[in-house]
Amino acid sequence: MSEATPAYGLWSLVIVNSAIFILFAYTFFKPQTPQDWSSFGAFSAFLIALFVEMYGFPLTIYFLSGGLQSRFPDVNWFSHDAGHLLEMMFGWKAHPHAGPFHILSFLLIGAGFLLISSAWKVLYEAQRVRGMATAGPYGFVRHPQYVGFILVMLGFLVQWPTILTLAMFPVLAAMYVKLARSEERAVRAQFGEGYDKYAAEVPGFIPRIGRVIGRNSSDGYRHGGV
Repeated sequence: MSEATPAYGLWSLVIVNSAIFILFAYTFFKPQTPQDWSSFGAFSAFLIALFVEMYGFPLTIYFLSGGLQSRFPDVNWFSHDAGHLLEMMFGWKAHPHAGPFHILSFLLIGAGFLLISSAWKVLYEAQRVRGMATAGPYGFVRHPQYVGFILVMLGFLVQWPTILTLAMFPVLAAMYVKLARSEERAVRAQFGEGYDKYAAEVPGFIPRIGRVIGRNSSDGYRHGGV
């Protein structure tokens, strides 16, 4: 697994990839409120920490290199491919980009961005008519955009796990839950029983399988969610 080019120290790639994904996320999420910017800023910090280790300095590999080298002596742990830790540890050493974990990561990342985008469109339309969104993803969970951010972060963790991003993930997930609860209080104060009924029917973050299978796709802006 030798490489002709340096595996790390590629700080230009750190900057470029961070900028691309942050701008990409911005076009999907379109933050407007202070809460939006808080969640988007935390997500951006996660991406920067990820790409710093992916292309800049492999802190996680340095910390774990002793144990990894003793358990997997045939792997060059300072090659770039070896940063795909799960693929390496489960035996997909030759083609980590075609391994099951890498494919799963792309599915999670794609699903997350799609959820963020589709939820924003529904929420924007609901706000335009001064209603509350229950169409589309808001018919399955009350906080689809936060679920989307969590899916994207989880996808990157599956693809390129690091000590720092693993530590950041539960903190950011808890922050999103806290922001969601704060938004719910504001929406409940505005819409009262309408939101209470909606919240009783639709879970906050994890959809009910029965509702996913049986929900009528023609639902519109009845009560709403955040």
